[in-house]
Amino acid sequence: MSLRLRVKEKFGRKFDEEIRFFKGWMSNTRAVGAILPTSAITARRMASVVDPESGLPVLELGPGTGVITKAILERGIEPEKLVSIEYSTDFYKQLKAHFDGVHFINGDAFDLSRTLGAFKDQQFDSVISAVPLLNFPMHRRVELIEDLLSRIPFGRPVVQISYGPMSPVVAMPDRYRIQHFDFVVRNIPPAQLWIYRKTH
Repeated sequence: MSLRLRVKEKFGRKFDEEIRFFKGWMSNTRAVGAILPTSAITARRMASVVDPESGLPVLELGPGTGVITKAILERGIEPEKLVSIEYSTDFYKQLKAHFDGVHFINGDAFDLSRTLGAFKDQQFDSVISAVPLLNFPMHRRVELIEDLLSRIPFGRPVVQISYGPMSPVVAMPDRYRIQHFDFVVRNIPPAQLWIYRKTH
């Protein structure tokens, strides 16, 4: 295949992905946090916290079109070691078709004990989250972060993407620590990355 055809095919796939994402955003703005999918740069930065040597699976929330999923796999995580929860049934079906071996679950990240099913008692290495927290009340955000932290070893991170200037989850120093991880300009819109870890 010529370079020109390869470039055309690559941009065609990217355009299809963005159209699919935009349709998902239009149909459910509460469940989708941004107008366009996360950039590959942002996805790689989020996936950089994953420890492929831990032997534990990774939990991903809100994979959308799979940009972050791809980055987690490229980090060295085997597909069967990735559990990924997607609320949108349309995105879920697309993800299942494109990523063999990954444990995709079509369900609600705010009800993990039910949604995780057979994985509900599983300990994970880390959590990579693109759940649009700003669309939900603060008490639900705090509950989700605490639930996620209870599922990973002490010191391991929950990474959250957000589009506001502040942490989307209020500080609770006696329960968890907040770290501003990065500000990625090469994302539409520019993305803030936050890390949460258990205090004790």
